[in-house]
Amino acid sequence: MIEALFRILALMRKELLVILKDPRSRVTLILPPVLQCLIFGYAATYDLNNVPYALVDHDRSAASQALAARLDGSGIFTRIATLEQTDLAAAYLANRRVVLIVVIDQDFERDLTAGLPAAVQVIADGRNSNTAGIAQGYVGTIAAAFGQAWRVSHGLPGQAVQVTTRAWYNPSLETRWNMIPSLIGTITMLMTMMLTAMSVAREREEGTFDQLLVAPFRPTEIMIGKAVPSMMVGIVQSSLIFLVALFWFQIPFAGSYLVLYLGLVLFLAAAIGIGLFLSSIAGTMQQAMILTFVLLMPFMLLSGLMAPAENMPAALQYFTLINPLQYAISITRRVYLEGAGLDQLLPDMLALVAIAAVTLPFAAWLFRNRLT
Repeated sequence: MIEALFRILALMRKELLVILKDPRSRVTLILPPVLQCLIFGYAATYDLNNVPYALVDHDRSAASQALAARLDGSGIFTRIATLEQTDLAAAYLANRRVVLIVVIDQDFERDLTAGLPAAVQVIADGRNSNTAGIAQGYVGTIAAAFGQAWRVSHGLPGQAVQVTTRAWYNPSLETRWNMIPSLIGTITMLMTMMLTAMSVAREREEGTFDQLLVAPFRPTEIMIGKAVPSMMVGIVQSSLIFLVALFWFQIPFAGSYLVLYLGLVLFLAAAIGIGLFLSSIAGTMQQAMILTFVLLMPFMLLSGLMAPAENMPAALQYFTLINPLQYAISITRRVYLEGAGLDQLLPDMLALVAIAAVTLPFAAWLFRNRLT
């Protein structure tokens, strides 16, 4: 037992030296996760801060001008042009100079005063459906609030309704609060699977694989010696992303560090099992890299990172059950934002244990058969 432990430690030392001895490799392992986290935090956002629009005011009344002023003063919309005809504004939309065309009906003030529905048409650029949908929602909210305020200020009949909204876990509804904690698992999986998948392939290309065959290592010891260094690297990378989220983006951490890192260890075990499986079947480092990227894209699309799994077709939802990244994202989001405890996350934890319990022994079996 002691001899086996020393053999595993010697193999782990050798793997860490291969990964860390080159200064460029050290930079590659540390700098890209941090840069990716920063890029995602600033670029991958659904929050709209500057929406250019064109105004077509057929009414030209005090009410229509007040509504336009409400849009301009919202801090979200920027008026590019005020035009007389919708046809003239269509060119702005076609050339992507504006995202929206706001058309105010010629009877807007009269209908508003009479208590009738006052017509405001919003024409959006559907080439970016997500931005268009959010911007349309903003216009609708501002217009509804303006209409209610107008009626109240002019003493018109009708009950004033005040709606107070509150968002739990993300008070400002900022996209990065949802995105950055998810990247703790996503970026770590990318780097960890890549390292693990290329480990045995690198041995084959460098000619040291035959030395493993004659060395006094059992296949299980080789698997452990290659898995643990990758897990250590993954923990360091996830910690760097966590620090960026906590101190750079200043997203408050509501949960337990112990629960978070327990979930990360289980997730890394499942991811490393997949990486070792790829490493066992790949003949070269290029093949290992290609296989890793082939799997990573479905993992990311089916993880709930960009869209909830509940919105996917029923057939695809079954595939999400065997996706370790889905459980990692659920754990990091809930621990980070909700402060969820171990009892609440137990189903996700057990799912990761089940995936690791399948992938690691299967990779060991496949690796053993490749050795013999």
